[in-house]
Amino acid sequence: MRRRLLAPLVLTGSMALATAGCGVFGAEADADIHVYSARHYDLEEAFEDFTDETGLEVEFLYGDDAELLERLKSEGEDTPADVFMTVDAGMLWNAAEQGVLAPMDSTVLDEAVPEDLRDPDGRWVGLAMRARTVMYDPEAVDPSEFDPVDTYAGLGDPKWKGRLCMRDETASYTQSLVASLIDLHGRDRALRIVRSWVANDVQVLSNDIELLETIDAGGCEVGITNHYYLARMLEEDPDLGVAPYWASQDGEGTHVNISGAGVVEGSDAAEDAQELIEWLATDGQSDFVDGNHEFPVNPDVEPDELIAGFGTFKRMSVDAAAYGSLNAEAVAVLDEAGYR
Repeated sequence: MRRRLLAPLVLTGSMALATAGCGVFGAEADADIHVYSARHYDLEEAFEDFTDETGLEVEFLYGDDAELLERLKSEGEDTPADVFMTVDAGMLWNAAEQGVLAPMDSTVLDEAVPEDLRDPDGRWVGLAMRARTVMYDPEAVDPSEFDPVDTYAGLGDPKWKGRLCMRDETASYTQSLVASLIDLHGRDRALRIVRSWVANDVQVLSNDIELLETIDAGGCEVGITNHYYLARMLEEDPDLGVAPYWASQDGEGTHVNISGAGVVEGSDAAEDAQELIEWLATDGQSDFVDGNHEFPVNPDVEPDELIAGFGTFKRMSVDAAAYGSLNAEAVAVLDEAGYR
């Protein structure tokens, strides 16, 4: 078990401490595995179950993806972190490209996780899927109005003018969606698509919950959010006036992003760190995804009952390299289109 005195933590923005097991991050490190996590959803129970099953204790530091990546880079070989966990495929690709993740040689992960949801060089693996799809007011919208081939582009049709709301341009969710459109269609067409949203007087909102609340209140009729925000709200209010529509089922499929993790380069607990990641993809998969109503990456694991009720869907293939390498281009497209 590692005994390393951790460097003092300087928390900025959204960074915060949390612990599972015995140890306090930032003091004498008594835990076996230390996780830097941009994923803030119900990790404690999953980590506690892992500890109960393996005897390995886990503690973690929460923060923003970019902040945590910069921290890893600045700490270098002196980092206390063993696992980097994030909520965006492009950020996983970026972390691997910047050399902070070590390759994992794991038959367990190769068998549990579909090929497009893990790094071809084994440096990271997806652990949960979040579908970014269309949400609508079923009292105001007939699903037949949606373009089943290219639903995202179809929201630029003039019939949606004044009826559309979407997430702000600074959100990684928005940027990854636009990056996927650039990857699929090229920059010029992606720019035309975003401009068509703007031309429809899109109402740009600051978060997905606000967007769903706006649809429910009649402030707009259709929008795009991650599926699990709807699931959370339906759990509290089953009569919420919002329904999901699986986008582009006759085309490329619904845009999906992943929450995933990798072993930090230079970790002196790399074997234990890999064991944690393997457990999260297999025996602990339901523990990891169900608390936030996310879809399991492991095809042998069923989604929780609430989101299973949304129905099955065809997903778009995840291209983490495109999401990461095209992120700056996506930001430029949003800016050029006047999306704000």
